[in-house]
Amino acid sequence: MSAEATNPEAHPEARPELRRRGRSRIDLRRLGRAALLGPTSRDRLPDAIGHVAEAHRAHHPDADMSILRRAYLLAESSHRGQMRKSGEPYITHPLAVTLILAELGAETTTLTASLLHDTVEDTDVTLDQVRAEFGDEVCFIVDGVTKVEKIDYGAAAEPETFRKMLVATGNDVRVMSIKLADRLHNMRTLGVMRPEKQARIAKVTRDVLIPLAERLGVQALKTELEDLVFAILHPDEYESTRALIAAHAGERDPLPGIADSVRTVLREAGISAEVQVRPRHFVSVHRIARSRGELRGSDFGRILVLVGENADCYGVLGELHTCFTPVVSEFKDFIATPKFNLYQSLHTAVATPEGYVAEVIVRTRQMHRVAEAGVVALGNPYATATPDAAADPDEERVDPTRPGWLSRLLDWQQSAPDPDTFWTVLRAELAQDREITVFRADGGTLGLPAGASCIDAAYAQHGEAAHGCIGARVNGRLTSLSSALSDGDTVQLLLAQDASSGPAAEWLDHARTPAARIAISSWLETHPDRAMATTTAARAPLSVVGARGGGANAVADLPDATVRLAGCCTPVPPDAVAGFLVRGGAVTVHRIHCAAVAQMRAVGRTSVAVHWRATADCRVTLLAESFGRPHLLADLTEAIAHEGVEVVSATVEPPVEGRVRHTYTLQLPDAAGLPALMRAMRDVPGVYDVSRA
Repeated sequence: MSAEATNPEAHPEARPELRRRGRSRIDLRRLGRAALLGPTSRDRLPDAIGHVAEAHRAHHPDADMSILRRAYLLAESSHRGQMRKSGEPYITHPLAVTLILAELGAETTTLTASLLHDTVEDTDVTLDQVRAEFGDEVCFIVDGVTKVEKIDYGAAAEPETFRKMLVATGNDVRVMSIKLADRLHNMRTLGVMRPEKQARIAKVTRDVLIPLAERLGVQALKTELEDLVFAILHPDEYESTRALIAAHAGERDPLPGIADSVRTVLREAGISAEVQVRPRHFVSVHRIARSRGELRGSDFGRILVLVGENADCYGVLGELHTCFTPVVSEFKDFIATPKFNLYQSLHTAVATPEGYVAEVIVRTRQMHRVAEAGVVALGNPYATATPDAAADPDEERVDPTRPGWLSRLLDWQQSAPDPDTFWTVLRAELAQDREITVFRADGGTLGLPAGASCIDAAYAQHGEAAHGCIGARVNGRLTSLSSALSDGDTVQLLLAQDASSGPAAEWLDHARTPAARIAISSWLETHPDRAMATTTAARAPLSVVGARGGGANAVADLPDATVRLAGCCTPVPPDAVAGFLVRGGAVTVHRIHCAAVAQMRAVGRTSVAVHWRATADCRVTLLAESFGRPHLLADLTEAIAHEGVEVVSATVEPPVEGRVRHTYTLQLPDAAGLPALMRAMRDVPGVYDVSRA
């Protein structure tokens, strides 16, 4: 695959910022050569980190550069002789990562750790040495981004590395800041890799790193990562988008004229403001093209208005809606109700007399800094933490870098000891496009993924006490626990006083958060009578061979046993499965990687050998994720029908940023046809992932 086909930076005319990145890359190559010239005097910075120092001083004029000098000298001497696959000295990589963070405004400790982030992993430098020379904070961050040894973990090394980074991020968000910048530079230079390795790295970037960048609010990194992934995984669509942008570059752009009109309106109103035209990045243009069809000149960018104070934002909004025709449906106030990733702005759209519709974003300069750099813009968030704030473990958002979604990830990862389970659930959790804020009736808020139900709210608020939840009031009205919640709802959860109350198996059909699903599944496993009484699952297409170990009864054969498929992991052929004898003589069957399997073994449940019958129909739920486009639902349904599969039910969620999630419950005449069905669905244009629910 050519560099031009895989790298948006090959087309700088499409986005002015890319020319600056191109210059930065040339500078880094030059600095890499400078790094080979040897040490400098003790009183001056090495030439190789001059650009880092310049970018750092722009945000932190009083920063002490001596620690950066020491970190660079250690990194350069440790990596000396190592080369990247591109042929450049390896030191150019930590330099590039550090420059990315310096331009975002990261503080000195982050940059120090960034320079050293590969030393413990790839050289003879030890964590003890880093701690002795640079202190505990730098040591903790470097350790957090250091990969686990593949020789120790084998195929589980990648998920276990991400688990380690997440846990470290829960204590210091700067760990993930460095990982994101590290991945960005690696993605920029991915062209030297084999195509299959490019695709593998791009998929992990898409599924894990980009959602984490979004949740941490680092939009500057997220948007470039999206473009780089788009070019690798969808080269044809990328090329057509590039051609669309290039064609627009030769036409009259109405946005500069609209921006001039906005400047005039604000100047006459006495509002001091900076007005810019912000081009959309590749993926954004692609999404707009898919949702709107033919694009007009004003669709290729947005107008950004920067002011000094919050009140000025609303003043600008008033002038825009007075002097232009507002598109009311496009107005969103993210200042009064910030997004879960710290983002604040006013969004609106106005129509001009010429018929153009321009999207406008209004924010303060500080909001703009946070919108671009997210948690990186907070500097050292732990330097000014008060003892009282740090001592309140129940206040989920005391630390702005420890939002609700991160707390949830850290909670459920402890209940997912199996690496495959952790990796699968992590990607599913991060696939949630946005988070909603729900108000508790007794005060406080809950952060939940979009589409969450009252069941999810119950477990988020009450933990295992939610087993006794019997109902809910949403906005003052009684509703069922399965009811989906919307952003801004107020929820009051009703708990039974009877300690014997517990969840029904059907709750799993409405639980979206891993914490709720794990808690419900664990309770049902320890209360099998309740689980069997409430389940509606059909008799499983399995044969029970026998039993071994763990139980007081050494049963030789169970041909007449009632077999139930566990609702927590919904096994289907040809999944590898494990069966366990439960009270009443029934056998519950799980996928072997289900977290409940380890729990069943830990409590001594009798393990029963089970296997699938040669031919068996089955019911399965699949999630199809795609870019929105006309006739997509019809094309997907046709692909499913072509495989001879019956659609039991189908739901389509509203598009979010041009992406659509479809949920299908399907009846397969032969479970062996599941892989072919999933491939056929993935082959539908616009579909970028199909997975088991």
